[in-house]
Amino acid sequence: MEIGSNFIKNIMKEDLETGKHDTVITRFPPEPNGYLHIGHAKSIFINFGLADEFGGKTNLRFDDTNPLKEDIEYVNSIKEDVEWLGYEWENLLFASDYFEEMYERAVLLIKKGLAYVDDLSADEIREYRGTLTEPGKESPYRTRSVEENLQLFEAMRNGEFGNGEKVLRAKIDMASPNINLRDPVIYRIAHATHHNTGDKWCIYPMYAFAHPLEDAIEGVTHSLCTTEFEDQRPLYDWVVRECEMESTPQQIEFGRLNITNTVMSKRKLKLLVDEKYVDGWDDPRMPTISGLRRKGVTPEAIRNFCMELGISKGSGAVDSAMLDHFVREDLKLKAPRTMGVLNPLKVVITNYPEGQIEMLDAENNPENPEMGVRQIPFSREIYIEQEDFMENPPKKYFRLFPGNEVRLKHAYFIKCEEVIKDEEGNVMELHCTYDKETKSGTGFTGRKVKGTLHWVEATQAIPAEFRLFEPLISDEEEEIEEGKTFLDYVNPNSLEVIQGFIEPNMKDVKPQDKFQFFRHGYFNVDPKYTTSEKPVFNRIVSLKSSFKL
Repeated sequence: MEIGSNFIKNIMKEDLETGKHDTVITRFPPEPNGYLHIGHAKSIFINFGLADEFGGKTNLRFDDTNPLKEDIEYVNSIKEDVEWLGYEWENLLFASDYFEEMYERAVLLIKKGLAYVDDLSADEIREYRGTLTEPGKESPYRTRSVEENLQLFEAMRNGEFGNGEKVLRAKIDMASPNINLRDPVIYRIAHATHHNTGDKWCIYPMYAFAHPLEDAIEGVTHSLCTTEFEDQRPLYDWVVRECEMESTPQQIEFGRLNITNTVMSKRKLKLLVDEKYVDGWDDPRMPTISGLRRKGVTPEAIRNFCMELGISKGSGAVDSAMLDHFVREDLKLKAPRTMGVLNPLKVVITNYPEGQIEMLDAENNPENPEMGVRQIPFSREIYIEQEDFMENPPKKYFRLFPGNEVRLKHAYFIKCEEVIKDEEGNVMELHCTYDKETKSGTGFTGRKVKGTLHWVEATQAIPAEFRLFEPLISDEEEEIEEGKTFLDYVNPNSLEVIQGFIEPNMKDVKPQDKFQFFRHGYFNVDPKYTTSEKPVFNRIVSLKSSFKL
């Protein structure tokens, strides 16, 4: 899958042609503090895809520099997601593997007079930093001697101070117009057990210091990140230069992915999980890779989606219908067609022989004849959708109503003769007649009907659960009203659970099997709630799409 022409690809090509680099080395560097989401899929696609095109390498590296938020659960989920998307990393690496070298590089900065231990609190540091229009103010501890800073930094490492008592800051320029260069904190104290290094360390490097060092240590040639890090590029280059790294990676920014009605913040996604608005990171309503996988979205659809997005500096919101489009395109030739009734209404065909069951032929996928034909039972009793009947229909309603005739998919014409109701006037079942001359596939050319209904035979139908989804969050949350929080914009109707029936030949479906239910859309067998007694289906996408490429 060759990525179209773009500015990053052109840089890589020129670097190889001029001999600046003899190979392309990229990395995908997630912090293991949550599950990956669809925005990360774009970064994975870019890093792995571009390196692969030039015969290069991509490392999977975990930026695990904050033990307070990271967990091995997230490490394992990220590895699974990258592999599921179809990518292979060259090396599996951890920032924590470099903690000793990072410490030595920080000592080097102190010896060069470019770092100092500061006693200011986090709030004081923020206050001293200044604003976009006003320069910062130097810390009173900025003039500490090299010897004192070395002693204090070693004492920090030895655990002689509590959390927040001291930090190590780079000494750059408190008057810089770029706030990132106003003596940023590069080490903080955190007495916490790390998932990889245990209790060996109680000081941890900040991301802005650690990340460029990791890239340089690994020999990364092109460090690709989103445009939110563009202002940090001068600091990135400063760290590489002043820490005297042998390799000099180049940071290049691209536009991040934003999708309408979609939360793209790990912090907010974690809040939804922690507050139990969803049933886990893999809830099908979540934009996480694991959520999309459980919902039934395919890796091919995600890769094609990313390919269509291309690579640019822009980061405008993409219509969520665009991803749905690529899901439909991928599944239309793969998913078998079948029939499922989500809100059943019983129909008794009064002139059909009692006790008789006949088997009818049905194509598994008319768009892919190689998928063959299945047989479905038909008898005197069937289920249709409740919405396919109206006692007093409006004009141009072509489904079933008293006196009207419709075609049953793969079967016969039936005509509604009688409506059976309970004492409250609710419709309980319909009595219909059928015309045996109208059997599908016999070439019947008599009268025409305008409506075709799907159905399942009642005596052999398999009970099933169907889960239908709407956006979890309204786009209105972009402008949160005063007194409200992000959680106030959770859609209370984002999940609808329905009990219905499916064809009997589907009794042995397996988790992650995908089908197109006639008129309802594409569905995936849920791996979390499906049991041997009852399958559960997640709707991936509906059949209709208004999206145009």
